[in-house]
Formats: sequence, C-alpha cells, structure tokens
Amino acid sequence: MAEAEFKATPRDRVGKGAARELRREGLIPAVIYGDKKSPLPIAVSYKEAMRRIHAGGFLSHVITVDVDGEKHKVIPRDYQLDPVRDFAMHVDFLRIGKNTRLTIEVPVHFLNEEDSPGIKRGGVLNIVRHTVEVTCPADSIPEHFDIDLTGVDVGESLHYSAILSVPEGTAPVITDRDFTIATMAAPSALRSEEGASGDDEEGDDAEEASSEE
Repeated sequence: MAEAEFKATPRDRVGKGAARELRREGLIPAVIYGDKKSPLPIAVSYKEAMRRIHAGGFLSHVITVDVDGEKHKVIPRDYQLDPVRDFAMHVDFLRIGKNTRLTIEVPVHFLNEEDSPGIKRGGVLNIVRHTVEVTCPADSIPEHFDIDLTGVDVGESLHYSAILSVPEGTAPVITDRDFTIATMAAPSALRSEEGASGDDEEGDDAEEASSEE
C-alpha cells in the first residue's frame, strides 16, 4: 500500500480557543497516540486533511507524519467533522509499532463482469458487503480484496472464500462461517416469468384435482 506523508507542527496549547485559532490559520488540531508513548498534540494542514478524507480510505492508509523533521509512522483512527459545515475539526493518529495489529475494513472489488453468464442474462450483482472487516499487521494492510465473477450465474452466492488472495497474517473478524459478500440475483423479467409459470402450474394442478373428484 502506498504511504502518504503529512507535514505537521507540535502544538503548545490545547483547548477550544487554541483550536479556533489554528483553524483560522488553515490548520486543524490532531494528536498522535499509542505504542506506549505519550500523546503528541500536533497541527496539520486543513486542506491536505480534507483532500485525503474525501479521496476515501483515509482510515485504512498508513501515513508518515513529519513533525518538525521527526517522522512518525501512523494510521488515522478517527476524525471529527463539523455537523453543519462538514469540515474537519480534529484527527486522531495511532502510532504503528513493530508488532501492531489493526482492525480495519477493506473494500471489495469485483473483476471480469463481462465474463459472468449471470450478468449477460441481465442478472444483478447484489453486494451484501462492500467492505470486509479484518485484522492484519499494520505494515501489510490490504489495499482491497478481489473477487472474480467469471462463470458466476444467476442464483449463485459469493463468500469470503471467493476472495482471490488474502495476505498472510490477515484474518476476517467473522470467524464462525464463510459469510456472504455478494449474490447474483435474477433479473426482474426472469423472476416474473418464473412466477407466471408457477401460477400456471398451480392452475393446472387445481383443474386436475377437480376432474378427479
């Protein structure tokens, strides 16, 4: 996974007044914590933080935060947005140590839709889970999981076991079953035809029963 870098400066003051002053300067308050070290209050660029938040996957990407030349390897664990104006108010960064394991949500990508007979027949890929929650080493976070749709037909289900490749040391949070990630649903026209066919058969059965009586 590509690793981004933030420039940051240490914060001498904390509190609402200091935070408002930082925001007027185009910065937002943040903190680096964890790895059995003292929390480090910092300020990061508002523009850079919002750009990366809007790009997606902010909470699953390792970042190097450069605090006045001292580099900290971290992963964003939380951020607060203003409920009215929807801009970043604060960011929490978790330090990554040698043996740090994380629980994150990894997005799922579906490949080769053009080779799925179900889609060719007008079927609809019903995605049950757009992401899969896993635990993994902090230094080998999966960028995404791939599932191949080649040969997948209407009525079939795709489970966790259908993921093409899972990095060593990565495990799903759900461990008691091979859970469903997506299903290939029949097109509405096909469902209507099958329903009508079923009604006809029921009608025929009723007529036969009546004649026997």
